[in-house]
Amino acid sequence: MFIWGWRTASTMLATVMFMCQKLGQPAAHHVYKRVTKFTLFFIPLFPINTKYVVECTLCGESRQVSKEDATQIAAGADQATQQHQH
Repeated sequence: MFIWGWRTASTMLATVMFMCQKLGQPAAHHVYKRVTKFTLFFIPLFPINTKYVVECTLCGESRQVSKEDATQIAAGADQATQQHQH
């Protein structure tokens, strides 16, 4: 008997301020990387799917973005943080 399945883990890459597309108000948005891995006996073995998601903290709406867009958004948030620290 084999016990197999999958598990998804989320990593928050950045938090940025955007205009919420649903409400039309400025709100914080979290950028996540979600990796789904194949598991065997509850041990994650290899990734089978990777998604990048931007989620509004005000209304909870999320939308999938490309890896390039997520990386660019996270890099912009890092630059803004560094400028405020100096």
